[in-house]
Amino acid sequence: MCGIFAYLNYQVPKTRRFVLQTLINALKRLEYRGYDSAGIAFETAAKASSSIGTVKQRGKVQALSDVVFEKKDIDFDETLETHVGIAHTRWATHGVPNEVNSHPQRSDPSNEFVVIHNGIITNYKDLKLFLETKGFLFESETDTEVIPKLAKYLYDELEGEKLSFRELVERIIEQLEGAYALVFMSTHFPGQAVASRRGSPLLVGVKSSKHVVTDHIPVAYTSDKGHPIAPDKAFASPGPLLLQRTDSTLNISIEDTQELEVEYFFASDASAVIEHTSRVIYLEDDDVAAVSGGHLTVHRVQRGTVRESPEKRTRSVETLKTELKQIMKGSYSTFMQKEIFEQPESITNTMRGRVNFETATVKLGGLSDHISTIRRCRRLIFIACGTSFHSALATRRILEETTELPVVVELASDFLDRNTPIFRDDVCFFISQSGETADTLNALRYCKKRGALIVGVTNTVGSSISRETHCGVHINAGPEIGVASTKAYTSQMLALVMFALMMCEDRLSMQERRLQIIKGLQQLPELIKEVLKLDDEIHKLAEDLYKQKSLLVIGRGFQYATCLEGALKIKELTYMHSEGIFAGELKHGPLALVDKDMPVIVVVVQDDTYTKCHNALQQVEARQGRTIVICNKGDEETKKHAFSTLEVPRIVDCLQGILTVVPLQLLSFHIAVLRNCDVIWAQLSDFGVCTR
Repeated sequence: MCGIFAYLNYQVPKTRRFVLQTLINALKRLEYRGYDSAGIAFETAAKASSSIGTVKQRGKVQALSDVVFEKKDIDFDETLETHVGIAHTRWATHGVPNEVNSHPQRSDPSNEFVVIHNGIITNYKDLKLFLETKGFLFESETDTEVIPKLAKYLYDELEGEKLSFRELVERIIEQLEGAYALVFMSTHFPGQAVASRRGSPLLVGVKSSKHVVTDHIPVAYTSDKGHPIAPDKAFASPGPLLLQRTDSTLNISIEDTQELEVEYFFASDASAVIEHTSRVIYLEDDDVAAVSGGHLTVHRVQRGTVRESPEKRTRSVETLKTELKQIMKGSYSTFMQKEIFEQPESITNTMRGRVNFETATVKLGGLSDHISTIRRCRRLIFIACGTSFHSALATRRILEETTELPVVVELASDFLDRNTPIFRDDVCFFISQSGETADTLNALRYCKKRGALIVGVTNTVGSSISRETHCGVHINAGPEIGVASTKAYTSQMLALVMFALMMCEDRLSMQERRLQIIKGLQQLPELIKEVLKLDDEIHKLAEDLYKQKSLLVIGRGFQYATCLEGALKIKELTYMHSEGIFAGELKHGPLALVDKDMPVIVVVVQDDTYTKCHNALQQVEARQGRTIVICNKGDEETKKHAFSTLEVPRIVDCLQGILTVVPLQLLSFHIAVLRNCDVIWAQLSDFGVCTR
């Protein structure tokens, strides 16, 4: 889950200081995506650049910044009319964190080609062996280094063909397997940048003082043998390839007497470009975006005989709706703390325009055209990873109740391992905050090939999941910068509850239940604010727990998912062992872990599992476990059995998990701070580049 960024200014004079600061600032915006090392590459001459300089540093971006601006051999006041710079912040997957393994990776000591990469090249060992036989020496342990060296090899071998930079990159990516987002720069192609993606997110921001004439770019197609194909021929029946010139350039309005002035920003995340421009183009898998002479073109490698749908013939120029203040911490110490406290607003935004409390109706516009098909389906399958998986688990029961359909909740990685049978009358939901989770995307494509209706639930407009699904729901939680998901989890839960309400709107037997839930939705933002007032109390509890080595979280019914999610937050933020346990399974092994030194959080709320959860609480108490109970306000009976308690307001059962998970989010945050763990840069597995 690395962060990549590139900046190209064409006929827009900028000082070198501005260019380098732009690269560094973008990396700071992306630092939540990767954080063990960082690096930049930049052209070292103002005109007709023929050399590239690199600076790389282990540690956080600030360490890189300190090294860059302390350099004596850089003229920071030099004005650059046209210039390309690339930047990368890394989360190591191949090779330990150090300067050699950091990106950008280079082709040779003279930096003829340099590359930044997010993803994993799965065939890098084969490519490395081939390149070694050609005399290339490798200096890093990364999978990425094969890419710039392959670029140099092909450039030297094909020099007689006079390939453009874009054509060269097309030849390169045809040899790559796995997932990647790439940006190339080269001493042979000064003032140019080429980017491509497959399975990893990448967008292009556009900024110009002139008017952008079109709101889309036609895509030019290239065969898998490197021959250009006109877009209209790319969809025709197989036959002789006709070489036709097509206009696939982003048109910017300029007078005859004026020169083109434009800036381009390539990034793996919109947060890196929002301070510069709101006009962006989201690239699709196998796109090759090239900037040459200030003009942006998008080409696409047409693989084999695959014919693509008409909507893939263009790339839209979209407007970002995120504001800069949304990705700033404000008065909070970390993004995670800010995002926990934003949940009353994020919950409101998820419901805004969708729930009418006066008429007690719910409408998810993205699903309206498909709701009758969904009601007739064989089964509902929810596929996700991590926190998103927990949101599906948290709502499975209410979905079964309101739809009377079989509801299956699957971990995406396990789903793929089993080659699970999927039928044309299945409806498959894919849940992901980023919309780019690799295992979830792979599962989506697996189900799509088998003819199921594909529904996305994501927080990111323009993400791969939002583009590849037939329909879906945008949860509108706002940017989530903290690696540990908080507000996205509660908004995902809410979106699925709203879907459940849509599914049963015409069932008379469910009307009383629907009204009860809709009333709960109306109360929810204020009740979350009440729970957030427990922050000081939770901080004191964290002071008692932060030196512990293990922590159990027990519950059942709607609260089982809360336990899993709470335990996950504790693990990923505090590096403390934590386990979410279904209360009904306590006697089947987990009870053996409980003794007087083991802190145990038990979630006991006043729903239909109340008595059963009390039984579990008393079993823990009998083993002298240190019980910390999350219960409803005024539940004096439960408080009698607790070492300490956190009281939350009572709400309808299917929404209670939103109120009980917030104390666990706060607890994990405070324990992490007390243990001197870095809350933003948690040592997470790299879900952004997971491959099978």
